Amino acid sequence: MDALEGLAREITCCTRCQLHKFRKNAVPGEGGVKLGVMIVGEAPGASEDECGRPFVGSAGRLLTEALARLGISRDDVYITNVVKCRPPNNRAPEEGEISACLVHLVRQIELLRPRRIIALGLTSSRTLLRLVGRRAERISDVRGKCFRGRVAGVSVEVCATYHPAAALRNPSLRKTLEGDLAAFLLGGLDEYLVGSDNRRHIA
Repeated sequence: MDALEGLAREITCCTRCQLHKFRKNAVPGEGGVKLGVMIVGEAPGASEDECGRPFVGSAGRLLTEALARLGISRDDVYITNVVKCRPPNNRAPEEGEISACLVHLVRQIELLRPRRIIALGLTSSRTLLRLVGRRAERISDVRGKCFRGRVAGVSVEVCATYHPAAALRNPSLRKTLEGDLAAFLLGGLDEYLVGSDNRRHIA
């Protein structure tokens, strides 16, 4: 059995935190690493819980459209969330839930070995940046920046931007989100990498 498929089955049966009591379906993730990129959101919503797939609701449609405008298919990137089960009423996942579920995300990184991880929103950015020894108190502190580090022995760049749901609530953020995705996915990241020679982006 493919290790990633085995992990997906493990996630669908997971009872590591209380969220399993409320789910219809766990949402392990989907896609590939043709581009060497993972996209990581916060947690599944109602649409995702219904069908067991990530980013298929309104925020997911916005993400899919943004990728398509860059000539990128969802199949070219691996899309998942920090937490694999929907929190009740779409609340933010609690720290204990994040900690319990993090083993699955770290294992996905270990198996997929992405060169770049795009963190969507504060929960995802904070969680992934913590793994590479960085802190994020506000999304505005890290949005548009990438941070080098190692996760599960894998050398990665963690790049932070807004969650598509934030762009739905505040359409003025959409252009910024799409610009970040273009920079992160199409290369030319030297000026965005924290620790590069461009002092504007050094934290």
